[in-house]
Amino acid sequence: MNPTLRNPIALAFAAIMLLIVAGATFATVPETEQAVIVRWGKPIRVINPYRAGVAFGSTGAGLIARTPFVEQIVWIDKRIQSVEMDNQQVLSTDQQRMEVDAFARFRIIDPLRMYSTARTEQNVSAQLQPILGSAARNELGKRPFAALLSPERGQIMANIRSALNRVANQYGAEIVDVRIKKADLPEGTLESAFQRMRTAREQEANSIKAQGYKQAQIIHAEADAEAASTYAEAFNKDPDFFAFYRAMQSYETTFGANARTPNPDQGRSSIILSPDNEYLREFRGRK
Repeated sequence: MNPTLRNPIALAFAAIMLLIVAGATFATVPETEQAVIVRWGKPIRVINPYRAGVAFGSTGAGLIARTPFVEQIVWIDKRIQSVEMDNQQVLSTDQQRMEVDAFARFRIIDPLRMYSTARTEQNVSAQLQPILGSAARNELGKRPFAALLSPERGQIMANIRSALNRVANQYGAEIVDVRIKKADLPEGTLESAFQRMRTAREQEANSIKAQGYKQAQIIHAEADAEAASTYAEAFNKDPDFFAFYRAMQSYETTFGANARTPNPDQGRSSIILSPDNEYLREFRGRK
């Protein structure tokens, strides 16, 4: 019998070494991961890379072999990942200061380039985050606040995505989508806007009232002038009738219903006049 087989320690040591070599040689690539094979720090090939339109199970996932102790595996996520933009203030063209919160979704489509430029997905996300904020500020700063509530919002997102994608391609990534989670006015802005609107409407109402009062005064003055002209014309045509008419108006005011006091407790005034008084000439008749 082989002496090695009779030595359990040697047998256990050989089994352990075999397991170590097998572990360093074989690996299982899951469907959700891309395996970058690195030899002496240099990436040489990719197993199970992302390919647009190719279904899972058709890109090489499963058991693989590599040169033990020489080649290492760097795992890169094959799924869509997110990058969040820090809440920022953006000034629109209509001078509205907005609080904007956005995010982007990206996928690693060139693992070799990503490993050479950024090493990890976290570094890619860190590089894209400030670019996302800058692209959002530049694009939203070209438009009024109301554009975010209109169909133009889709074009805004497409422009931000294009700007961000140019940078993402440098890191072997592709921007799948960009979305704005919220774009609100700062606290207190709405109240200030309502107050400005209220003040503007009050000023407009006061202006309309002033114009109305001015027109009323003009109409009143024109009516008085027309009445005076009518009186003057009537006086010129028949001075006796005009004098009689004015006297009747005076008598009605003095002796008629308008002369009565509305409060019985205050009593009434008495007027004593001589029959020959000039004021009562119309009662004496005309000769």
